[in-house]
Amino acid sequence: MHTKGSLFKWAFFYDCKYSMRFSLYTLVDITETGARKGDETKSLRQQQNFLTVLQTIGLRVNPTYVKPPVCKDEIPSKIGLGSSFKQKEKVWEFIFDIEYENALDVETLVNDFNLIPVITDLDETADFENSVFISKNPKINNIYFELDDK
Repeated sequence: MHTKGSLFKWAFFYDCKYSMRFSLYTLVDITETGARKGDETKSLRQQQNFLTVLQTIGLRVNPTYVKPPVCKDEIPSKIGLGSSFKQKEKVWEFIFDIEYENALDVETLVNDFNLIPVITDLDETADFENSVFISKNPKINNIYFELDDK
């Protein structure tokens, strides 16, 4: 049984341990399904996109997260995605933490993710000319990053 005191201590030390938090927004379906080889094709491909995100971040740091990506209906251009996306679309939000302050920044994420291949034609509603993450073209960006203040 947890007491208020033990939960407070956990929250305090969790916050101290993870010194930087980022939010990632994308029009690409990065649903975490936990699917493995032999599972249904669509859920396997969604999982592969999610693993692509984790592995790309993992090139520089070890990301941790508390909850899987969340899908919302948003107007992408209002949250930093490409200006050509003016209608409501499905947008996945993924919040992750890294342990070391200044080990990663938004500019590095933008550079690392640009032109990384993805699997499309899943549950996304936006259309892409190419099946890649685009982070360096303000008109057609399909992935966007923010450093969150804690």
